Amino acid sequence: MEKKELKTDYLFGSYEELEAADRNLVDASLKATTHSYSPYSHFRVGAAVLLADGTIVQGANQENAAYPSGLCAERTAVFSAQAQYPEQAVKALALVGCNEQGVTAIPAWPCGACRQVILEVEERYHQPIRILVASSKGVYIFHSIKDLLPFCFVDGNMK
Repeated sequence: MEKKELKTDYLFGSYEELEAADRNLVDASLKATTHSYSPYSHFRVGAAVLLADGTIVQGANQENAAYPSGLCAERTAVFSAQAQYPEQAVKALALVGCNEQGVTAIPAWPCGACRQVILEVEERYHQPIRILVASSKGVYIFHSIKDLLPFCFVDGNMK
């Protein structure tokens, strides 16, 4: 067996270091946490997607007593954007998680299902989606969801 190495490049910095457009998107994701329906976990997640025309669409996690019936903030935002603006590519997605004390120190990373959905949107529009994951300690910025899902499965794998 040959050992291989996987490397992911990303940026990390403070909120204040972000460009104005990125701060605006992170702010929209934080505002979206107020629309979270999370009576069971009390963990609010907000997402905001930036579309090619500058429109921002927000989403928040939605829980349900039958746990598989809930939906993550990222998919809520992406599906809402795709339903309302199907002609607009998604350029960026910001995400933040909050507990009862406020924004968490540990980022609310996208789950596997959300990563796969975001990947499909990247493939649909043939362009990467910048991912911004905010925490109380700073903001992680990835060029593409593929940085968080390096061994991905897309339509091209089936050919």
